[in-house]
Amino acid sequence: MSFWKGKRIWVDLTRGETTSETLSESYARKWGGMRGLALPVMLEKINRDTDPLGPENVMIVASGLLNGLGFPGVCRYGVYAKSPLTGGFGGSDAGGYFGPGIRKQGVEAIVTTGSSDKPVYLWIENGRVAIYDASNIWNLETGPTLEKLKEKHGNITAILIGPAGENLVRYACILNDLHHANGRTGMGAVMGSKKIKAFVTPYPKAIDATETELLREMQKAFSGWKDEPLSWNLHLFGTSVGVEANNKDGLLPTRNFKRSSFEGASRIGGKTMTETMLQGQFGCFACPIRCKRIVGGGKYDTDPAYGGPEYETLGALGSVCCIDDLHAITKGHEICNRHGIDTISAGMTIAWLMECVEEGVITKEESGINGFGDAEGMLDLLDKIASRQGIGDLLAEGSVRAAQKLGKGSNNFTLAVKGQELPMHDPRGKKGVALGYAFSPTGADHMQFAHDPLFVYPEGLPMQNLKSLGVLDPMNPLSLNADKVRAVIYLWFSWAVLNHLGGCYFVFGPRSYFPVFKMHYLVKSALGWETSLWELMKMGERGLNAARLFNLKMGLEATDDVLPKRLSEPLSEGAFKGSSISENEFSIVKSLHYGMMGWDQTGIPRKEKLMELGISELKNL
Repeated sequence: MSFWKGKRIWVDLTRGETTSETLSESYARKWGGMRGLALPVMLEKINRDTDPLGPENVMIVASGLLNGLGFPGVCRYGVYAKSPLTGGFGGSDAGGYFGPGIRKQGVEAIVTTGSSDKPVYLWIENGRVAIYDASNIWNLETGPTLEKLKEKHGNITAILIGPAGENLVRYACILNDLHHANGRTGMGAVMGSKKIKAFVTPYPKAIDATETELLREMQKAFSGWKDEPLSWNLHLFGTSVGVEANNKDGLLPTRNFKRSSFEGASRIGGKTMTETMLQGQFGCFACPIRCKRIVGGGKYDTDPAYGGPEYETLGALGSVCCIDDLHAITKGHEICNRHGIDTISAGMTIAWLMECVEEGVITKEESGINGFGDAEGMLDLLDKIASRQGIGDLLAEGSVRAAQKLGKGSNNFTLAVKGQELPMHDPRGKKGVALGYAFSPTGADHMQFAHDPLFVYPEGLPMQNLKSLGVLDPMNPLSLNADKVRAVIYLWFSWAVLNHLGGCYFVFGPRSYFPVFKMHYLVKSALGWETSLWELMKMGERGLNAARLFNLKMGLEATDDVLPKRLSEPLSEGAFKGSSISENEFSIVKSLHYGMMGWDQTGIPRKEKLMELGISELKNL
């Protein structure tokens, strides 16, 4: 099996030593890549009393099973550890070139243990990992760090942290070549706690497929992607097109989710950004969609070296804070990428502070911001968060911990699940998303499965993909009945597969053009396996149950599978005006979800379910 090398490298940072092992083909078929390469290790090595920012935490960088294949959208890799933000399963994946980069060098995963007594970076080449001194690049922002690494190693791809990770901001992210980010759950802080500045590897080329003719057939099957609006609009506008679309539906989070439409949406959306600040576009390994934006200039002289904001950033630093200054938002994106900060948690934490100011919980002088709409204050706070200066030290803890410290009822203004702030999608108008927020192992996460509105059109491409999973009827976005729960669980499994294969939601169905029911052919082209969608779906289900076991081991329980109180308040405007998710409604659907997953009513996977998935041994770890 030339495509699968199976090498997992262990790096003991305390001792400065590396060892390696070779994982079998049967392991690959059971677990795949990414979170499948991480979860068994995490369950064995991490305990409930493990400090996420201490040397006992284990951090795994893992490639996707299909990374390096010459096919669009199979470039995603993941970083995993106990999260300093949630205390549970921490994981964040990203695209770009790094995943294919380490696989081209014959490495599936790198497990880091302990912590270094001095700054280091890891060089991955020819199936080996070398530990290099990073004293000269510690304390640098991400841009200068990458430039110095290029000066030494030439044509590379790298993942690295900035000052926010070094200063242990609980939602610090990891930057991939300055443009992509392992954004959520604070993996940058874990990396900083271990004194790792970067992982670096040579720039990749494609890896030969096992069945080249079948790969060509799959490439042909994707060749019509330009005719599918869900894919073509990503090429034209990137994810920024979501600002206007969600605002039109009355589902654009505004004023910390107190409202769901923003009068300034057109000033910060994809069309305006394309017409006024766009300098170029780029994409990921082997992918023609090129959904990433490069923006620059404006009154803050935004640096295009750091790419441009996604929809989530435009919402988090824009509408949710009531900021309609696109120049300020793009500058805020640059600041976050320079320092290595998750834009979603940063924006939501600042929005929490803005509401605290407006409700009189804290003064403008104490907070350093004038409430909603203060663009200059937002930019200043981002720098303070990265350096943990002044009020930034409080905000660097995330909104939930900050509210616990501030008190005075400020917890009424937090919107988070398991301690992680909500992304920029209001589930009161697409209630399937609420299940993704509540049951995601990483806390509030919009990337658990395709959103309800995609499945309202009977003849649409997403609905054809859903039918291949056995769900034949279109969705009602406002329903939370048994049919919705069943559909959401099937979608959860199918999208979870991509968290093992390294696939992108913007290439694969049901969100995009390449159909779900052909995924197993792509796997066969790469690895030569006679596999099926059934086997792959079981891989996804296995990973979700293993992540559930990890969270239970860390002390997270059914009481953590809850939604913020604000979502029980009815929407006050838009097409879904009056819609809410009551505590009673969610309690019923939570019970249904547990039962359909094979979990008991306390959210614990039943032993029979674990036996069926072949992972019963994990329950005792």
